Amino acid sequence: MSTRELDAARITDPALRAAYRTCRTLNARHGRTYFLATRLLPVERRPAVHSLYGFARHADDLVDDLGTSATTEERAAALDHLDRRLAAGLRTGTSDEPVVHALADTVRRYAIDHRHFHDFMVSMRSDLTVTDYPDLAALSRYTHGSAAVIGLQMLPVLGTVVPREEAAPYAAGLGVAFQLTNFLRDVGEDLDRGRIYLPADLLAAHGVDRALLSWSRATGHRDARITRALREAAAVTREMYHRAAPGIALLDPVARPCIRTAHILYGSILDAVADDGYAAVHRRAVVPRRRRAAVAADGLARLAAARRRHRRAPAPEVPA
Repeated sequence: MSTRELDAARITDPALRAAYRTCRTLNARHGRTYFLATRLLPVERRPAVHSLYGFARHADDLVDDLGTSATTEERAAALDHLDRRLAAGLRTGTSDEPVVHALADTVRRYAIDHRHFHDFMVSMRSDLTVTDYPDLAALSRYTHGSAAVIGLQMLPVLGTVVPREEAAPYAAGLGVAFQLTNFLRDVGEDLDRGRIYLPADLLAAHGVDRALLSWSRATGHRDARITRALREAAAVTREMYHRAAPGIALLDPVARPCIRTAHILYGSILDAVADDGYAAVHRRAVVPRRRRAAVAADGLARLAAARRRHRRAPAPEVPA
């Protein structure tokens, strides 16, 4: 299927095809929900999405998974090295780093604003030193670079039926909603890394702080205050989904099933967290396989219908 995607996208250079395959592997391995939704895109657009996610995943791995013994200084050096390669790749359109090579090609093909990648790297770098966020405004400054810009990067690939700037706030908002969902699901794992991605003022309103979260994580004991705080965090996130949802109708019709499916699947993660009693400090909630399959099947049906309705309509023009 990777070969079919690359052929459809007219990616012929062997080194570039290998770079895109690297990104696709990262997407399939680390982003199960996102990868499943990506399969609902027109085949020729999938490599671009894989490259955007593959680069983001690679950078995130440098921050979080660069060997268990890596120091903050070593992680910072690795991130700086990637940043230099990114700048050179965006300037020249090529790189000997596979994820940058594929990314640079996608950026050229779809004329994606380079500033989005600068903002992304700023947020990745902050993860090396910032471990708490006092309020939602502070967290929003982080999620702009770590999540909102991902939605903005995606827009040229997805295509829109309105001027891109009209759809941009919805795309950014949905990217943030996805990440806040992950933050809620991964409270315990983030604690193990020394980080809390829930606003401190929201937690404090329920009598929760780092000490209580760490105690609960270490002992396995539940606390009603934590449950109430996570429930409120989930409500905030659901409101973000609600505000972002109208943006789906602004996308190219054949791209809507992909994003609608991602919207539903990520929302299902919130449902799974709630069904598990907001025990995210202790374990990661999982969306049942049958639920994922049902959503994917609905997405396929919607995609087939969209293709029938718009079979004769030209795809959004891609710069040469």
